[in-house]
Amino acid sequence: MTDISQPYHPSPSAGRPDDRHADTTDFGFRDVPLREKKSLVRDVFDSVASKYDIMNDVMSLGIHRAWKKIFVNELSPHPDLSLLDLAGGTGDISFGWLRGGGGPAILSDINVSMLTVGRNRALERGLVSGLNFVAVDAEAIPLADNSVDRVSIAFGLRNCTDKLQVLREARRILRPGGRFLCLEFSRVQVAAFAPVYDAWSFHVLPRMGAAIAGDRESYQYLAESIRMFPDQETLADMMREAGLERVTYQNLSGGIAAIHSGWKI
Repeated sequence: MTDISQPYHPSPSAGRPDDRHADTTDFGFRDVPLREKKSLVRDVFDSVASKYDIMNDVMSLGIHRAWKKIFVNELSPHPDLSLLDLAGGTGDISFGWLRGGGGPAILSDINVSMLTVGRNRALERGLVSGLNFVAVDAEAIPLADNSVDRVSIAFGLRNCTDKLQVLREARRILRPGGRFLCLEFSRVQVAAFAPVYDAWSFHVLPRMGAAIAGDRESYQYLAESIRMFPDQETLADMMREAGLERVTYQNLSGGIAAIHSGWKI
């Protein structure tokens, strides 16, 4: 198990922003200078790291656990396959991979506070064999081309500044025949449910964040970031633009979340 190191940062020219203007990007519903988003996101997750698992249960009414089980099954763990878990946070996907019989895994996150929680959880669960921990910026992954069999990112892509660059990096490091999977909050497909979902996201959730984690603003951002994330078809198109093939997606809970899949052929 490797030590947690400082994040690997891309050069200023690495990738292009996928946002509306070259010098700004979204941070929730706010436009912020492009160079500031990563530090703002890092501050959010520094704040919520210790309560992240509890708040995931609150945000999804516990359904995220079922979504993650489906996601891990889609990864098809096998002893001969390796996994890079991007934005792996507190470790649920990596742990599921190992418990499912998967091969070596790298649990990575740009946020050291989140990664520390993940490492502590792994130690508590005895899940250290075959698991490495590395602080990684998903826009500039310090791995060689064609080096892993699976790349996963669960509830992390929406926090990345240049999402298209993350997808390109994922494809680059995948071996031919490798698969990329993304689990993310998406666009609700049941019109009648949308007002209820909005009320939950923008009124109830921030108040719960204040009560449980003492941090209303971070959970307001999390709700806003979901609405700013590309819808199902747009993300699928971005994956194709990044060079991934056989791109598909499946909606979960009426589109509250979706799993996107693409292959390196």
